Amino acid sequence: MLGLMQEHPLLVSSLIEHAVAAHPGAGIVSRTVEGPVHRCTWRDVHRRSKQAANALTALGVRPGDRVATLAWNGYRHMELYFGVSGMGAVLHTLNPRLFPEQLEYIVNHAEDSVLCFDLSFVPLVEKLAPQLESVRAFVLMTDRAHMPESSIPGLLCYEDLLAAQSDDYAWPDLDERAAASLCYTSGTTGKPKGVLYSHRSTVLHAFGACTVDSLAVSRDDTALLVVPMFHVNAWSMPYAAAMSGARLVLPGPALDGASVYALLRDEQVTLALGVPTVWLMLLQHVSAAGLEPATELALRRVVIGGAAAPRSMAEAFERDFGAFVVHAWGMTETSPVGTVCNLLPEHRALPLEQRLQVQAKQGRAVFGVRLKLTDDEGRALPHDGQAAGHLKIRGPWVARAYYRDEGGPILDDEGWFDTGDVATIDPDGYMHITDRSKDVIKSGGEWISSIAIENAAMGHPLVAEAAVIGIAHPKWQERPLLLLVVKPGQVLERESVLHYLDGRVAKWWLPDDVLFVRELPHTATGKLLKTALREQFRDYRFADA
Repeated sequence: MLGLMQEHPLLVSSLIEHAVAAHPGAGIVSRTVEGPVHRCTWRDVHRRSKQAANALTALGVRPGDRVATLAWNGYRHMELYFGVSGMGAVLHTLNPRLFPEQLEYIVNHAEDSVLCFDLSFVPLVEKLAPQLESVRAFVLMTDRAHMPESSIPGLLCYEDLLAAQSDDYAWPDLDERAAASLCYTSGTTGKPKGVLYSHRSTVLHAFGACTVDSLAVSRDDTALLVVPMFHVNAWSMPYAAAMSGARLVLPGPALDGASVYALLRDEQVTLALGVPTVWLMLLQHVSAAGLEPATELALRRVVIGGAAAPRSMAEAFERDFGAFVVHAWGMTETSPVGTVCNLLPEHRALPLEQRLQVQAKQGRAVFGVRLKLTDDEGRALPHDGQAAGHLKIRGPWVARAYYRDEGGPILDDEGWFDTGDVATIDPDGYMHITDRSKDVIKSGGEWISSIAIENAAMGHPLVAEAAVIGIAHPKWQERPLLLLVVKPGQVLERESVLHYLDGRVAKWWLPDDVLFVRELPHTATGKLLKTALREQFRDYRFADA
């Protein structure tokens, strides 16, 4: 027997229609590439997203066509989020931090028909344009007054295109399984691969982000999106904000500590989301400038994802900002939110030291997501907080294949996706990533967590950044090498670091050596690029090896 309920497809267009009906006046603040701060509302985004859909239709874009964006977080990018997907085309966000060769490959692989881009990227697009085989139209996301002289063929002005169009547009009644957006992995272990999100997965993921035990996005929030809109759809925040009515603050290209702090203060932000590298710049700015954020800001929660957040970072936000750090985990293939680390009632009365141990974990699975651990042979491991195994995931917003089936099947026989992470899961469901499968250090038949050593080292008051890699050892197979960036103007000695780590990690986990470097390499998404470090130090040998 089937239920007797109405059936309406879950579509991205339904989110913007809800936003204009339920909270049309909720604000969106953007720091623009041109300079001024721009203010608009969901009513404005609704109207202009329909103009964008009409403009793209006039350019020949049809359902299923890919429309690429190369843009920072801003109101025009928001309009395309809803206008492109709403009309049945596929929004393809490009990461400008990738190498030009990677961008060329991605655009051609996706067969993008239109490329919309910010003023910052005119020189990049001028270089790329001759190699972009499928792009029929280049649209600069600015107004006529800021249009530059350019060698880009037939360059179009975004504001001119919208001004020529009506906002009278009927969103098509699409199949909710139709593609809505496309993001590519960072390609650190081969060519980037496309993850193709559906309307259904996008709306369900937004529901998941809004739940109280997840990111708890609500009408009460003013949310600063430090996470870029080209990183897995800004962790669903444009969609979750449309659903909930949250006020959004979009920082544009200015992500330095001073600029981020100014937005936090001036817009009285309550919720901020970003990766650890950006938060490190913010904390360094606060320290260097002698600021008192707890008295100036309204910040209540800081969501940290993309890489493991050092415990010292959570402590600094709580101590100096009066803000609670919410650790979250996910990946491009999971839309991205998979787990969120909120406290259970029994944790709230814990002493700070014990509570921070809980907050250091990546958290509990959001409803709809299931997790499991397996050993190297695929056998299930217990969720006892001790057994570390390969983390696998499945759910309605988890990829079942890559775009154009690159890489072949990615699910096992039971439909689980192997995340490439090594983790534990405790009896309360808290998942804790101990390493990436390719980064775990295998010493004497046991695993050493590079992440745990890095996080412990980051607690040292003179350390700015830390990375740990495994170095070949004739007796132990591998041993850890700790690479450190010291804070500006500070001096640190190897023995001092080892003494600091003694007691903070297991004795046999202590690095066999500590090296000091000027900087560490990062991926386009801000993660440590350990493949480059392993290549750089492939000939390094410990003194006793």
